[in-house]
Amino acid sequence: MSSRQHGLQAVLGPLSRAAVFTVATVKHDAAAREAVRSLCGDLAALRRTVGFRSLDGNLSCVLGIGAEAWDRWFDLPRPAMLRPMPEVRGVHHAPSTPGDLLLHLRADRMDLCFELAALVMDRLAGALSSVDEVHGFRYFDARDLLGFVDGTENPEDELAADSVLIGDEDPLFAGGTYVTVQKYVHDLAAWNAQPVEYQERVIGRTKLANVELDDQTKPTWAHNALTVIEEDGRELKIVRDNMPFGNAAAGEFGTYFIGYSRTPDVLDQMITNMFAGDPPGNYDRILDFSTALTGSTYFVPTPDLLERLAEPPAPGALEIGSLKGVPQS
Repeated sequence: MSSRQHGLQAVLGPLSRAAVFTVATVKHDAAAREAVRSLCGDLAALRRTVGFRSLDGNLSCVLGIGAEAWDRWFDLPRPAMLRPMPEVRGVHHAPSTPGDLLLHLRADRMDLCFELAALVMDRLAGALSSVDEVHGFRYFDARDLLGFVDGTENPEDELAADSVLIGDEDPLFAGGTYVTVQKYVHDLAAWNAQPVEYQERVIGRTKLANVELDDQTKPTWAHNALTVIEEDGRELKIVRDNMPFGNAAAGEFGTYFIGYSRTPDVLDQMITNMFAGDPPGNYDRILDFSTALTGSTYFVPTPDLLERLAEPPAPGALEIGSLKGVPQS
């Protein structure tokens, strides 16, 4: 799978200039379930409908499904590692908040993202209990609102695919992935009052040149020290597509974190290290200036499986054996 994807379930798509992140909870009734099933089958067509109006807009769409929703809607077993994001209470608090559906829409123009989001919301009218929607924008040279470049360590090409896509460990869901999102708001006044040298120690990189600090200079509580996860001497990577968002008049300045991984264990450990500390108490000092408001985890099916999820249940139609050999993209 190429790391230059566009289209439906393009989890390894390139960085974009605009994004819409939508988290929704869905009513517990048959009509809502059928609305979601119908959307699974028609989402590819909806994306094409909007994307064809600007072929160079690079519109892509990812739909993720939460653990409790999966159990309510589908007659398939739950993907092996799908569960709600754990809450972490340490020096700072990482909340675990409700979410049945995640939409991650990306394009080089916000109007494309907005149009597709509007079409999806229209399809789900009457089925949703609550919606949180964030409009993200690319800020100068891929910086966050704290002034640092974000996403430098993203893997590329084969390493990206190996880090993100489920393999033989869960064959029914091979080619899919897991995604965790968190919405952070920043106290920019307090952050900007810090000397640049301290800000660089907090992040673990230089602010202007984006060069990683050496091990003698970087504190153990630096952000990029606590978010390195290793297993058997090998670093486990995720793909981030974070976006700044905000409302200048309201004094709201934030970062929408979104991370894709082959297993949510990696993302959970990163969040635990940040909020509780590694060792406990050695927490991520960025959290003295950034507050997590939300946190939830989803499974992202392949396009083929997403279409199969739209099919009405029938005896034996959606059992494990019936999906063996289904092409995965």
